Amino acid sequence: MHRASSSRFILSPVARAALSLVSCTVLGLGHGGTAYAQDSAPAQEQLQKAPDAPATGPRKVADSPAPLKSTPMLAETPPGGPGVELPTFVFGDRMSGRPSLETTIDGNAELRRGGSAIRADWLEYNQPADVIKARGHVQVNSSGNLFSGPELEIKLDTFEGFFTQPEYKFLQNSGHGAATRVDFLDSTRLVAYDATFTTCQRGEGPSWMPAWIVKASRLKFDKEEDVGEASGGVLRFMDVPILAAPTFTFPLSDKRKSGLLPPTIGIDNVSGGVLTVPYYFDIAPNRDATLSPTFMSKRGVNLAGEYRYLEPTYKGELRASLMPNDKLSNSNRWSYNYLHSGTFNTGLKDIGNVGINMNLNRVSDDNYWRDFPRANSTLTQRLLTNDASLSWSKGYLATTVRTLKYQTLQDVNSPIVPPYDRMPQLTATYTRVNVPVGGVSGLDYSISTDYTRFESDRALTGQPNASRTFALAQISRPWIRPSGYITPKLMLNATTYQFDGPLINGANSASRVVPTFSLDSGLTFERETSYFGQAFTQTLEPRAFYVNTPYRNQSYLPNYDSGANSFNFATLFTENEFVGNDRISDSNLLTLGVTSRLLDPETGAEALRVGVAQRFRFKDQLVTLPGVVPVSERFSDLLLGATVNLTKAWSMDTTVQYNPKTNISERATIGGRYSPSNYRVINAAYRRQRNVSEQYDVGWQWPINDLWGDKGKDLGVGRGQGPGRWYSVGRLNYSVPDKKFVDMVLGFEYDGCCWIGRVVLERTQLGSLAAGSTSSASSTRLLFQLELVGFSRIGSNPLKILKANIPRYQYLREQGVTPSRFTNYD
Repeated sequence: MHRASSSRFILSPVARAALSLVSCTVLGLGHGGTAYAQDSAPAQEQLQKAPDAPATGPRKVADSPAPLKSTPMLAETPPGGPGVELPTFVFGDRMSGRPSLETTIDGNAELRRGGSAIRADWLEYNQPADVIKARGHVQVNSSGNLFSGPELEIKLDTFEGFFTQPEYKFLQNSGHGAATRVDFLDSTRLVAYDATFTTCQRGEGPSWMPAWIVKASRLKFDKEEDVGEASGGVLRFMDVPILAAPTFTFPLSDKRKSGLLPPTIGIDNVSGGVLTVPYYFDIAPNRDATLSPTFMSKRGVNLAGEYRYLEPTYKGELRASLMPNDKLSNSNRWSYNYLHSGTFNTGLKDIGNVGINMNLNRVSDDNYWRDFPRANSTLTQRLLTNDASLSWSKGYLATTVRTLKYQTLQDVNSPIVPPYDRMPQLTATYTRVNVPVGGVSGLDYSISTDYTRFESDRALTGQPNASRTFALAQISRPWIRPSGYITPKLMLNATTYQFDGPLINGANSASRVVPTFSLDSGLTFERETSYFGQAFTQTLEPRAFYVNTPYRNQSYLPNYDSGANSFNFATLFTENEFVGNDRISDSNLLTLGVTSRLLDPETGAEALRVGVAQRFRFKDQLVTLPGVVPVSERFSDLLLGATVNLTKAWSMDTTVQYNPKTNISERATIGGRYSPSNYRVINAAYRRQRNVSEQYDVGWQWPINDLWGDKGKDLGVGRGQGPGRWYSVGRLNYSVPDKKFVDMVLGFEYDGCCWIGRVVLERTQLGSLAAGSTSSASSTRLLFQLELVGFSRIGSNPLKILKANIPRYQYLREQGVTPSRFTNYD
């Protein structure tokens, strides 16, 4: 096809004849130009006489079609724009008209320009006005949005016009409906009269009715803002009206917009009936806010709000709530939580950027965590941190200035000793790795310093407050090879204290210097093997870790931040048996361990890991925490662990701390997961710590319709998902000593294709669970939610609860990618 200087498109003989084989006429029009095709009979004769086309020319009609491939040339944004004239292509059986004025196409008429295509039985194109009139089986595809009806009149360039008795379907969310008339305001906005809207897939038969539908005297769709507005609208579910209003808006996508969010309704044994009506403020692309007034039948009105911001170098979030005159306590209740992290430029060349982080939390009273158990995951704890820090680093040096203050929520039945505030804490660290010495590289060394002022209520802690200065210098030389490694290390710990009151020995200050030597080593052996008909690379990885720290009496020193390390595979191979800096364990011990793994030889994925480790003491450990006796046992407990991932469906993880002297396991954790496909998962765990706790924990998400099959595949949808499907979801945490469920989540989900129903019961334990206790309070609530897919969610939102309590829980409608405008291309 060639374009002449008079804006006419003339078909080459071979192309013209080929198009005539399918009895149609094709024209290519420049914006405002017109042309006429030759008669089809001579064209057929030319085709019979035409020689074979060259490889670079038009393909013969008889040739098999080439396979389609994705290409970046299929731009998602339609071509065009201000000042850009796009060509117009028209097709049809018969064509008539006047050049550069109007063109009439009768029979299989079609017109295309940019991202728009129009088909009809009859079509007239007025070129000076750029107006299309179409009648009979009219179909319009505008960037993937579909319209069909008997009559259309529209201005192509601005997409202004009307459509009578149309049906429509939008690309973004597959929403569709019908109207008596649609007025196109431009390419992104339209108004439908006496209209309907739903995302339920069209069924067969004239009696089909969607599960939910919006009927309105006027529906306005703004595809640029992805917002719909109904005037005189009624939302019906199962043909029952559930929402009616003079005007209401609804989203056409997940794009943010200001306005009322769906109300949430719930029942709570503490607060009674709960109704929340949130309002969302879309302040800017990087800032938003939500105001959430909540009515509680037993307590009153709670005013809560959230403000979020995001900048290139920092981000933050502020949450606050106020309940004037809470009926439960006859007092004003309030809380706030502020998070901020990022950097700011000081403007000084030698300083550069400084990091700033804040985590501030405060509530009105000690019982807030009990009376508002779900206000915020941070504010429902009994220790609320108020932590602010400035950090700076350059090259090998890093420094931090920090203040940390706690609000401790006391319970008369379960008092806790508050941790120490750090007002302030100053740290500096200088680190070098792989430093050449004497022409040989590989030396690592670092120096860390810390000054902290510890403050707390002396009446509760029973010891004086203090200023502590701590320094740690360490140097090591790793030798690392594919077959193994060895790393000797020297450390020196130096600490000084200044107390605000005398110790038992009458001293107001103290100091301590402790050296440490450690030697870490390991080997790696590999072999190719196979199990159950599958090839693996099996490893054998023995490890030996020796540490020697001389004894320094520290029993007279107060303890501000030290605690015992957990007994696990990571802490067994460390120099100090305590966390914090107030206790440095004296050690002369050897830790031996061995790990074996099965690896996929192609991907390196780990199918199996088993390990065992144990410590041997050459002398007693005399340095302990206050109230703890010295350790005289030569052999520590035996630690065994295994992780199994032989198939994608099954996984298991277990750790056992075994006392070989008493033949009793001190601590055991056994967990497993079965997940054969999407939306099917069962998690189970058993946790026991001797004389402390014993719990069973089970969580699941599973379809009820076919417990052991997978009918979702037969429905042509994702595995384990499909319309008309019931799902059971839940988590049960049972305490054996208390013979009761500690926490519990039980619910059902129903996937009705274009709607999802959820009912979830949540029970949360409040307070401690001492052995045999029956007085611990709990909070129970029932949540209902109706999700109209692609439209709105009505009721309480249990999704966060399910996601937090059920590992690998999947939303029945995961957010997907935006569909291509070529999805509906024809």
